[in-house]
Amino acid sequence: MDFTHDVIVIGGGAGGLTAAGGCALFGLKVALIEGHRMGGECLNNGCVPSKALIAAARRAGVAREETRFGVTLSAPRIDWRGVRGHVRQAIADIEHHDSVETFEEMGCEVVLGTARLTGKHSVEVGGRTLTAPRIVLATGSEPLVPPIPGLADIPYLTNENLFELGERPDHLVVIGGGPIGMEMAQAFRRLGSAVTVIESGRVMSRDDPDSVAVMVDALREEGVRFVRGKALRVEGEAGGVRVHVESDRPVTGTHLLVATGRKARVAGFGAEELGLALGKNGFAVDARRRTSVRSIYAIGDCRDGIRLTHVSGYEGSNVALEIVTGLPTKVDYSALPWCTYTEPEIAQIGMTEADARAKHGDAIAVVREEFGENERAVADGSCIGHMKMVLKGKKVLGVSIVGAHAGELLLPFAQSITGKSSTFALGSAIVAYPTRSEISKAAAFSAWEPTVFGGLPKKYAALVARLRRALA
Repeated sequence: MDFTHDVIVIGGGAGGLTAAGGCALFGLKVALIEGHRMGGECLNNGCVPSKALIAAARRAGVAREETRFGVTLSAPRIDWRGVRGHVRQAIADIEHHDSVETFEEMGCEVVLGTARLTGKHSVEVGGRTLTAPRIVLATGSEPLVPPIPGLADIPYLTNENLFELGERPDHLVVIGGGPIGMEMAQAFRRLGSAVTVIESGRVMSRDDPDSVAVMVDALREEGVRFVRGKALRVEGEAGGVRVHVESDRPVTGTHLLVATGRKARVAGFGAEELGLALGKNGFAVDARRRTSVRSIYAIGDCRDGIRLTHVSGYEGSNVALEIVTGLPTKVDYSALPWCTYTEPEIAQIGMTEADARAKHGDAIAVVREEFGENERAVADGSCIGHMKMVLKGKKVLGVSIVGAHAGELLLPFAQSITGKSSTFALGSAIVAYPTRSEISKAAAFSAWEPTVFGGLPKKYAALVARLRRALA
């Protein structure tokens, strides 16, 4: 077959851009198709705008403490137009990384339009038919909106329109206690909104419960209200919403944010007709990210599995490497990290304690270090939180951290879990003082302390001491 390209990538988000750029930089002829906005969800209505909003909220939160460390600040005055301006500027400052021009300079042919699969090697877009030996689907995801009676009849917010609000909500009601719900609950509370979170299960159920409890307590202290129960029905209109909750009184607010997860975007571009198999929430793929049609890969949010921007990028690079070299690559999520950017942050890598106990039972051990014992944290007046290291023998299975800048402390454990470093090496490393990273060294050292100071080393030390005395 005479192909027009070496690879066709559908979707210009984190995964698609990585796959397309990687292949193009190796000299392959790449078609990159985007039907909406380059940069995808992360740039336009996900990671970038949410973290920009969180930064503005953090500034307001610091000012609200008024007097601390002998320094008095003025109470914050919130200019919502200024907050929106900061969010938009953050997007504008970053979007050139993901622009059409940037990827054309890499060597991609960027095609703006709606793609449709017409065969296992062919795609139609804008009246053209493109063909390639390999096709990569990176079509992303969209908000998962639960079938709550009345919800379709009222205005509500998701991450897709939240950052376009023309005014600050007086009272934001959040349905969903996951990472997005928690980040936005704290941010809007700090920016002056009343906030109520409705969650039927455990808040942030994927994370370590001890870490989540610390974060939830912090949000409660800041005034976020938590309501436990299932949202039964919704009623209201612009400017007012009422959510009827199982086993609780109705919750009334001015705005409603639905933050109940993500749904893979799999429909509308010919995948059904081609017979691509589906999993619970997205295309079914193997460890190489191949769909049931082996010439077509699915990466990132559109395939069945975990949804994180850095996971999409990782899968994009893996698939690019496989296409370029012709050698199979497989994903390895034994050291998968993620972080929720509340204050305190919650960060996780590898297994939680519950995951490890379910798999290994009593064979695991847990080392816990408190930030209250970390001297940089004490000096900063930011002692909330802890680190938990989960081990089997001396092998790190996972680490859970809650505290300021928790996500910044994960990197050494990515190496330990994958075997590219060790807890012994980390425990004996020279770490700058005072830094919060010292808690990583302390936890690693604690894992080895029973061995280092055990019976055999003590006997050896005693023997050396006797020899020295004899030779003195």
